Amino acid sequence: MSDWTFFTNHGHAFFCIARDPEIRLRDVAERVGVTERAAQRIVADLVESGYLERARDGRRNRYRVCLDMPLRHPVENAHRIGDILTLLQPNVEVPDAAQS
Repeated sequence: MSDWTFFTNHGHAFFCIARDPEIRLRDVAERVGVTERAAQRIVADLVESGYLERARDGRRNRYRVCLDMPLRHPVENAHRIGDILTLLQPNVEVPDAAQS
């Protein structure tokens, strides 16, 4: 198997968080295969760009996926992030876009 994937580390981190909104960054880093510091930067990018919302819950963060955000590349930007989650992670509960 070659060493490339269809999704970036940002996409992998996003999928991890969509699956478990209370996941620790340490666990995101381990699953994605990056350092914890890289996972922090990735999540900060996703929050800053509006794809995730972060809320503090005691000592932990809880994330909310913003399902109505478009994909970023011009080739895919007609699709919303919720479309991808529904397709690739059917076991993740994706509420209607009106609720997001």
